[in-house]
Amino acid sequence: MPFSHRSTLTQYLIEQRRRFPSAGGDFNALILDVALACKAIARSVAFGELGHGIGNGNGAPQAAAGGEINVQGEIQKPLDVISNRLFTRMNETGGYCAGMASEEMQGPYQIPAPHPRGKYLLVFDPLDGSSNIDVNVSVGSIFSVLRAPQDAIDSGRDATVDDFLQPGSAQVAAGYALYGPTTMLVLSVGSGVVGFTLDPNLGEFMLTHPGIRVPQDTQEFAINASNSRFWEAPVKRYVDECLAGKTGPRAKDFNMRWIASMVAEAHRILMRGGVFMYPRDTKDLAKPGRLRLLYEANPVGFLIEQAGGRASTGREPVLDVKPTSLHQRVSLVFGSKIEVERIEKYHAEPKQVEYASPLFAARSLFRD
Repeated sequence: MPFSHRSTLTQYLIEQRRRFPSAGGDFNALILDVALACKAIARSVAFGELGHGIGNGNGAPQAAAGGEINVQGEIQKPLDVISNRLFTRMNETGGYCAGMASEEMQGPYQIPAPHPRGKYLLVFDPLDGSSNIDVNVSVGSIFSVLRAPQDAIDSGRDATVDDFLQPGSAQVAAGYALYGPTTMLVLSVGSGVVGFTLDPNLGEFMLTHPGIRVPQDTQEFAINASNSRFWEAPVKRYVDECLAGKTGPRAKDFNMRWIASMVAEAHRILMRGGVFMYPRDTKDLAKPGRLRLLYEANPVGFLIEQAGGRASTGREPVLDVKPTSLHQRVSLVFGSKIEVERIEKYHAEPKQVEYASPLFAARSLFRD
């Protein structure tokens, strides 16, 4: 498509703003600041082992700290630290944020004086899938925008943990940046899902994927099969039926995918359908799931549902879950609507004797 027929991210946001004549433009400015942070992270990721940094003004990357244990109990990589710094620094000065929360920080990030505070809360995973950097697999950034409570806006007080504990249905916008062969920004402001590709010549995100829709049906599923011994019966049943192929109850063949990068998994499903499962299991009974609710499950769930798919814990819509803590974990199933509803149906059926899996049980096709 010729350049003249493509909208920039700025132009797209202006068009969306026209739906709200009383809007002041703060929201657009916030999204553009997020996009700027994503551009900077894309540049840092592109250097790979040549260096880890945000640049020193001469085009060369600077070194960054890493190796610390973050609040999740995970070892931070240098690019985790850099990406978190880029998100906070590029969104603290505009006067649009009342506070921020990140996977890499224990508590809320306060907007430092003398910068004014705005009416939005920004929640993000600055570099999802960073463990894949060493093997050059696509990684990304995930973000969610919430409205700050009115009393926080009126008083300009510090953001509290409770301010962020809003269900996913309250999100104003959500999106992710994908750092792969091309850098893409996939965004929803509550009126569908659109995708932008970063033009390296212009330094602009250009609209390349308008009106993204998730196919209702699919023949692909994504799950970490190494955890099969910990799965609950409904998940075992679903996976077994998929693996049984044309001769099984589904009467069609399925392909299995697993990238171990949430952004890459979500992007594949938005582009061509599929279902992703990171279900609750018995591996660690203290954790009801693996993924973080506020800055992973909620923004991805918002995008998927805006694109006509479905996002669930397996038992209820994920966007209906009321958060109880900043780094709360949750199970997540999302993707093509028909498949997610089938998985929910299996979870809703009366509990029976533990499902006897023909593929993963003691007498297993996967047993030596």
